[in-house]
Amino acid sequence: MKTATLASIALAMSVSVANAQTIGVSMSDLDKFRTALLNGVVTHGQTVSGLKLVTENAKGDNELQKKQVQKLIVDKVDAIILAVSDGDLGPQMTKMAADAGIPLVYINNVPSNLLDLPENQVVVASNEKESGTLETKQVCTLLKGKGRIVVLMGEPFHAAARARTQDISDVIATPDCKGLEIVERQAAYWSRDYADQQMQEWLAAGVKFDAIIANNDEMALGAIRAMKKAGMPMKDVVVAGVDATDDALAAMVAGDLDVTVLQSAVGQGAAAVEAAVKLVKKEKVPRENNVPFELVTPENISKYLPKSQ
Repeated sequence: MKTATLASIALAMSVSVANAQTIGVSMSDLDKFRTALLNGVVTHGQTVSGLKLVTENAKGDNELQKKQVQKLIVDKVDAIILAVSDGDLGPQMTKMAADAGIPLVYINNVPSNLLDLPENQVVVASNEKESGTLETKQVCTLLKGKGRIVVLMGEPFHAAARARTQDISDVIATPDCKGLEIVERQAAYWSRDYADQQMQEWLAAGVKFDAIIANNDEMALGAIRAMKKAGMPMKDVVVAGVDATDDALAAMVAGDLDVTVLQSAVGQGAAAVEAAVKLVKKEKVPRENNVPFELVTPENISKYLPKSQ
């Protein structure tokens, strides 16, 4: 769904009731997954009587996101749902919302000040220890514990990118997978185009590998695109990503993608809205609210196709 359409839906969700609430939603950017995440928030918000959502997109600009959050505070929204690209922005965002007395729900990315959040600030995300671990264990199984790996990482300062990359190293350190070797590891910033470019550089340099482990599906798809342009048979390489986006599931059906891990944008979006509504009512919400990851492979993809992001 296009961003403009999502914003139109969100801004039209005002219901004239005495106890109407307004929740501001600030997205760091709107790539494939984060668009699905916003759609999950908006879709669930439509089911809550009297709820109005106001959405902002920082387009990858941290300073712009801070200004947008400040504006939401000035506009006196009842709560804020915040997807930050950089977890280190957490302390600043927390102080801004706390000083204004506005509940804050961090979604998808865990802030660096997680342990110091006040009672009316919580996190809705998925346990990243599961994502990279599930992904890498499956790659290890497919390679029978031996092979050369290249790793495509998200934004280096993003908590999920750091965690998923560490998960890869942790799995490779286990006895069953110690025959795996990381031969290259580069950031491609969650981007299909950057991953395509990085894979082209590796191929031009003659890098030999048996598998690509990407921190997300967009980068996995970019690597696939580059390899196919170079005439590489996809049956000769294992490709893994995270998110189970619709494009990734289509690539798996086509036989190009071997592994992905469902990070439920719908689940996180719904949980974030529910947490925000409860905080506005001054109800108790756990500091950490985890939405489980699920391994998706060609063997079980049929059960995930109807739930594609």
